[in-house]
Amino acid sequence: MVLQRCRARTRRLAVVAAVVAVSAAVVSGTGFAAGMGPFAGPPAPSAATTTPSVSTLPAVAPSVVPQASAITPDLTDPPVTEPSKPAPTNPSVAPSTSAPGGERPAFGAFLDSGVRGVYAMTKLSRWLGGAELRVGHTYLPGDRWSNIEGTRGFLEGWARWRTAKDDRIFVLNVPMQERNEEGVSDAEVRLLLRQGAAGHFDHHFRALAEQLVALKVPDTVLVLGWEMNGTTYTHRCGPDPQAWKTYWNRIVTTMRSVPGQEFRFDFTPSRGRDAVPWTQCYPGDDTVDIIGMDSYDQPRGVSFDEQVKEPYGLQAQVDFAKSHNKPISYPEWGLFRNGDNAEYMRRMLDWIDVHKPLYNTLTDYCPHGVWQCMANPKSSLIYRSALFGRVDEPTTSPTPSVPTAPLLPTGCSPLNLGDWAERWLGGRLCLRLDWWSRAR
Repeated sequence: MVLQRCRARTRRLAVVAAVVAVSAAVVSGTGFAAGMGPFAGPPAPSAATTTPSVSTLPAVAPSVVPQASAITPDLTDPPVTEPSKPAPTNPSVAPSTSAPGGERPAFGAFLDSGVRGVYAMTKLSRWLGGAELRVGHTYLPGDRWSNIEGTRGFLEGWARWRTAKDDRIFVLNVPMQERNEEGVSDAEVRLLLRQGAAGHFDHHFRALAEQLVALKVPDTVLVLGWEMNGTTYTHRCGPDPQAWKTYWNRIVTTMRSVPGQEFRFDFTPSRGRDAVPWTQCYPGDDTVDIIGMDSYDQPRGVSFDEQVKEPYGLQAQVDFAKSHNKPISYPEWGLFRNGDNAEYMRRMLDWIDVHKPLYNTLTDYCPHGVWQCMANPKSSLIYRSALFGRVDEPTTSPTPSVPTAPLLPTGCSPLNLGDWAERWLGGRLCLRLDWWSRAR
């Protein structure tokens, strides 16, 4: 579902935010903003008890973009760095099971393909009250083989993020064919699949494996040939399921032959039957480590209960994975055909907490997302409420937690700039009452 494309950004609102910030600074001398980050979204719900949370005024305000475009962080914003640490000689590998016992599932979001996506994860975490995003997710471009092999410039930012903490998970979607979104005919796809099954493309995947090992991310989760049961991609299964399965097995065998690798391979169809039943594409337990599913809120008018119960739906995935002793995952999920559907958001988050996938990543751009997309305020509130401040620790209940609301600092008089300005600035500006004495 996530298409590999360039995403535009406008700076008009950034200029407005800068003017407001400068004006406030001139009046007050020392200013503060009580907000959660540059992509503020709806405010955190209030709670009975609150913990002060104050951040500085963001340098860049979010932009309004057309639907189906992502808002990406400005690269001039310096990333928040973490204490440097050497990459482990043998990076820890998360167990190939669902999140055990009472542990909350590891989560993240797809924010942008390249280094902008890495920077944006820090900002999303701030918006979520410091919640720990353990999963980084991106997609290799599927335009040509040289990009599918994984260029160092594309991967090294993600590799640095992964190796900064031992318990992080790097998820990489890998196309099985070049020209992956160019509407290649079934007849040509069939020929390409048979060439792949015969080993014609093995060297490309060996190069990718060697690149990942060299970057010290040998435990990458590889979502190989995702949504193969549909019609969108050149790596689809339908034109020749048997050749597709043989090709998948060749790729896995080739990549596992590279010294030092600890890859895990995620078989991820789209939810439902689509063009062919995804079970017809399953290549076998020996080469599949995780059984994923891309699940968006579609088709129009379909309830969450129907998404669970439909043939090859959410329950079928859970049952199939259990019968094959595999963990589940949700590499892509989010809103879609039913608009700002708070009920879907609530139910999907509950489903994830109950069934404990190894990881899940929300697709966060319009129309699917809740942080970089301003079109879904009700769903955004549900998502933020459920994950606000969440860290990996045991929990006794899957009930979503209620976030605490940020407070203004003491000795601070709020400026009334209006709802519009406060929304885009990520919070309310205020004046320090003691600024005159501090200036002496």
